[in-house]
Amino acid sequence: MSLGALIKEEKRAATTSSSSQVHMPKDIDWQMLDKPRFFFLGAALFSGVSTALYPILVLKTRQQVSPTRISCANISLAIARLEGLKGFYKGFGTSLLGTIPARALYMTALEITKSCVGQATVRLGLSDTTSMAVANGAAGLASAVAAQVVWTPVDVVSQRLMVQGDVSLTSCRYTNGFDAFRKILCTDGPRGFYRGFGLSILTYAPSNAVWWASYSLAQKSIWSRLKRQDGGGSVVVQSLSAVTASGCSALITMPVDTIKTRLQVLDAEENGRRRAMTVMQTVRSLMREGGFGACYRGLGPRWVSMSMSATTMITTYEFLKRLAVKKQT
Repeated sequence: MSLGALIKEEKRAATTSSSSQVHMPKDIDWQMLDKPRFFFLGAALFSGVSTALYPILVLKTRQQVSPTRISCANISLAIARLEGLKGFYKGFGTSLLGTIPARALYMTALEITKSCVGQATVRLGLSDTTSMAVANGAAGLASAVAAQVVWTPVDVVSQRLMVQGDVSLTSCRYTNGFDAFRKILCTDGPRGFYRGFGLSILTYAPSNAVWWASYSLAQKSIWSRLKRQDGGGSVVVQSLSAVTASGCSALITMPVDTIKTRLQVLDAEENGRRRAMTVMQTVRSLMREGGFGACYRGLGPRWVSMSMSATTMITTYEFLKRLAVKKQT
């Protein structure tokens, strides 16, 4: 083969090899972040996201605890007619107070676990795709468990306030978050704030693990089709990946989430006294009301909520990490 032909062949091989690579924007590692800036900006950005998406959580919660199947449109109209705009934000103050420490724990556990597991998988010789999925899945699992320590009590209080507008859903009335806190403490003691904690872990830990693993794989798949060497279109890719991951996560964990919500909100009446329902009582109640399909009440709002939350969360999160990168000295 001539020298000219050999050079052409090498160029062709190099071009083919380059086009087969997946060019993704470089990830920002935990060690690269300015931690105080990261947490301060994170609290501000995620508080804004929570404010925008809270009404959807109210609709989802009311659908899940309703004894009959009611559409989101009917619930929305009833809230607007009977309670006004504030009906869509019942329990929001309590939720917002808990969001800041819960998010701080979540983000810390997420980044530290992702960094440590990612380094370990590389040392084990796993492929980039497998390493990314394992690291993200483990990070999602660890971050969910850490956040639930704070978030479960907040969830119990805020969800009880969310359903206050419907007198058929709860017999105990609360004037605000502090009143709910006091009454739950008097009735159930400290353990009352951790109703459904085990189910919360069973809901959010697998949900987060599935979400982050699905997100990383979806993102890698989309980037491999784009084969772009710049960062252009990264927001679109992140959004599509987030919606895909949310769909997988919502479908898998919806029944457990419905049982968990009912366990945290509804009480059983026995000899004129209120007491917490058991998991089996909750499951039997759902089966009587509509069979297994009743476990998927609120799937629409949950999917929409997870997709919107995930899309805004991941784009905000990536934007936050870029804002919080340590300045080069």
